[in-house]
Parts: sequence; structure tokens; C-alpha cells
Amino acid sequence: MTRKILVATALALVTLLGSTPALSQAQQRLEAQPSGGAMVADALIARPLLLVATLGGTAVFLVSLPFSALGGNVGPAAEALVKTPAEATFRRCLGCTVSRRGDEL
Repeated sequence: MTRKILVATALALVTLLGSTPALSQAQQRLEAQPSGGAMVADALIARPLLLVATLGGTAVFLVSLPFSALGGNVGPAAEALVKTPAEATFRRCLGCTVSRRGDEL
């Protein structure tokens, strides 16, 4: 009796773990095709705010550049303050939630 329960549990786990990549791929396809409402909200609300964040991050980066250079972390500061908001503003498809990280700016 307990052996049947163990076998059933093992089969359920294998089935569940085997279906996880398929669920992930389906979710990625859904995210690749945003709705019209998401596109409108992105164009009218998110993009202008992200542009302000990009400009503000650039200003903060320039002000903190001497200190970042002394600390040896210019690259991470540029990544966090300038590159990440710029990618979200200009490289992300309209309505998408994730930017294309494979391409260079």
C-alpha cells in the first residue's frame, strides 16, 4: 500500500516538474503579445516616467561620478543609474514588461 503511494507521488512529481518548462514558454509567449490597454498605459504613463527616471539617473550619475571613480565602481553605477532605466525606456517593446537584454545599446 505504501509502495503504491510512493510510486504515485513520484509520478506526480515527475509530471509536475516536466511540465514547468512548457508553462514558462507559454507565459513568455503571452508576455510577448501585450494587450492594447497595456500598450496605451505604457505609452502614456510608463514611458514618460521612465524617461524622467533616465534623465534623473543620468544627472545623479554625473554628480556622483568623481566619487564612483574614487571608489572604483563607475561601471555598476552607470548600469544602475543610466543603462537600466534607458533600456526600460527605449528598448522594451510597447506594453511589454521585460526589456531585450541580449542587444547592446
